[in-house]
Order: sequence, then structure tokens, then C-alpha cells
Amino acid sequence: MSSHFARYESFLVKNVSTISSLESTLRSITWILPGRFRDAELASEALSASLNVMSMYHDTLLEKVVQADPKYKALIPPSLHTRYTRAWSEKDSLYKWAARVLQLVRFTELLIEMGLRRKVSQRNRWRGIVLLEVIKAVSRLVLLRITRRPVLTPPIPEREFDPSAIPLDAEAVSPTLAPSSPPSSLPVTPEHLKNNHEPLPLHPLLTPPPPTQSPQQVEDFLLPKALNTSSVKPPTALIATLASPKDWLSEIIYILRPLVYATMLSRKRRNTNPLMVILMMELLARNMRRVPQRSAQLERAEYALRDRDMLWYILRGSIWESWTKPKLEAFANKTANAPLLGLFSALMRDWVPLIDEYHYCESSIPTAPHPPPSAQTASLTPSNRHCTLVLLIRSHRLRVVHVIFMLACLLQASVRALG
Repeated sequence: MSSHFARYESFLVKNVSTISSLESTLRSITWILPGRFRDAELASEALSASLNVMSMYHDTLLEKVVQADPKYKALIPPSLHTRYTRAWSEKDSLYKWAARVLQLVRFTELLIEMGLRRKVSQRNRWRGIVLLEVIKAVSRLVLLRITRRPVLTPPIPEREFDPSAIPLDAEAVSPTLAPSSPPSSLPVTPEHLKNNHEPLPLHPLLTPPPPTQSPQQVEDFLLPKALNTSSVKPPTALIATLASPKDWLSEIIYILRPLVYATMLSRKRRNTNPLMVILMMELLARNMRRVPQRSAQLERAEYALRDRDMLWYILRGSIWESWTKPKLEAFANKTANAPLLGLFSALMRDWVPLIDEYHYCESSIPTAPHPPPSAQTASLTPSNRHCTLVLLIRSHRLRVVHVIFMLACLLQASVRALG
């Protein structure tokens, strides 16, 4: 079995540029497959999940190849995210495997839900969804326990090099396959070119123009290359540890949001509203988290990503049913016969039913997914600090209040990000 893996690794390294182009092409096809034939969404998601899993394996292999080649030198230094996640993966094997399990579940969760929807009952389907959320929550808590720092998204290093820049002599750099034949010799220089040392004069059109750069342009070019505090810190110290119980509680609440959300949807209680609860947990975790220093670039980038991901709440629950979905359907109807916009509207019509039917329709988004339409009419018990707002939530006002509450959360996130 190991020999088969070694041969595949050697084949991958030899044809890495072609395989990368093929992955990109197949990934583009997955966007247009839904709605084309029966069970097209299942085929599309199976292809997408397979590509994601294979890409994760390929990234791991290519990283070994790059590290084993002393001649390879990256054009740009690795990002802070790559330095941090790679250092923890190399330092702790439990972190590496917990991060891989988390990514593997995120890649395949929608495919698993599609299979459960076709093979088992609705109740067992939701049990499977809750089980997936338990695995993800446990994995994130393990990462939190190991690092004692906020969990990044994604928790594994990403590919940051050009596959075409890897040396073509794959047999010499393959980490698992020994070379089977000596490398070929350099091509022989023809006789009539051996003594040709006289360079031809450059054409005036090919002569480079004289330098006209101003000192300000030179300064703008050199400033990004200057060292800062993050450049000299150890990779594992790019994010400060969680010091106070408030910081720990904020991170734990943020991790448990999807699990609480899926559990409430699976029970379908009438006296609770999963969307409102998840929004309150999101806002509570955001208000309790610490304010990172200006030099903590990686932590600030992670918090900015979490704030931007709050926009995906417009695709969930009553916000989706009462505001987002009608807007998209109206736009699709108006642009159905337009020359170029008609293609986009047709693609939108194919994807809207998937958002209605599947809990994990946005598996690529690192936030809690949206609820199914069946959860949009639930109510919320007034047992939280937003009592004034909760007392307004009644039958005909429920959808409007959801939209207003979501806009208020987004406004607060934007103000804090700008500040």
C-alpha cells in the first residue's frame, strides 16, 4: 500500500501544475451543476467535497516536497496565519490531527446531510447533524485547550506557493519514492554556438527607459518589506494567550454556537427561537472578547473575519424567508430575459431551493449555518438581557424584529471594526 501512495506522490509532483489546473476547472463546474439533472446537487457536492479533501492531501504532500528541497526559495515570506498554524501542527501532533478532523468534517458535512436526507428519516437526519456539530465543537475545544488561544479559521496551513515553481525533477525531491534512474545530463551546446560570446546590440525600442521613480515610490516599496514585531516573534506567540475567565468564556460561547443552534432546531420547540438565540450568543461572545493590540495582526484579522461572517445571517431563518429570499426571487424574475444577467438569475434559481432544504448549504462558510424554514415561526422566552426587544416579538412583528436586530448587530460590528 505504501508503494502505491509513493507512486501517486511522485506522479503528483511531476504533474503538479496540470493537476492544479484540473482542480480549478472541476471546482468551477460544481457551481453550475445544481438543477441540471436529477440529484445534480448531490453530484456537485460529492465532487466539491472530493476536491477539497484531495486538495488538503495535496497541500500536505507539496509542503513536504518544498521543505525537502534546499534549492526552493519562496518569492514572498509565508503569511502570519501559515506561520502560526504550521508551527502548532509541527509542535503538537494532537493539534494537527484535531485540525484535520475539523477541516474534514467541514468539507463533507453537506454531502453527509444530503445522504441522510435521502436514506433516513427527518429525525435521524437531525441526529446526524447534531453529531457532526458535536465533533466540530469537540475538535475546536481541543484546539483551544492545546493552544490556549483563539481558534483560527482554518486551523491548518493553506497553500501559499505556485505549484509550477516546484522543481520538475520530482524523483529527486519526492519525500517517499527513491529515484529509479539518474538525472538526465544537460543538453550539449552546438558547435557553432560555443564561441558566440559577442552580444547583439539592443534595439532602441527594447532599451529600458531611464529611472523616473520618486523617493516616495521607493519608500512605499520598501515599507511593506520592513520588519515589524510580528516578523520577529516566534510563530506560536503571534497570538497572546487567553488570560482572563472572560476571554475564555467568550471563546467557548463562540465555539458552542453551532451546536446549540442545531440542537434547538432538531427539537423544534415552540417556546424558543433558534435564530434569535444564536444572534444573542454571537453578540454576547463579541462583546466579551478582548480588544487585541494594534501589533496583534493575526488576532485582529481573525476577529475581522468573524465580524464579516455575520452577514451570512441574512440567509437563515425568518430573515431569509421574509427579506432575502423575496429580494433574490424578484431580482431573478426581472433579469430572467436579460442577455448576461439571465445566466446569473438562472444560477440563483438553482441555488435558492438548496438553501431552503439543507442545513449545511453554506458548508464553506466558517460560521453557524442557517435554519430550515420550519424554524422561522418559533418564539423566544424573555429570559435574557434583551427583555425590551423580546417583549416586542409577537406573531406579525417577528420577521421585522429579526431584520432590525440583525441590522443593529451588523452596525455595531462595523462601528467597532472602524474604531
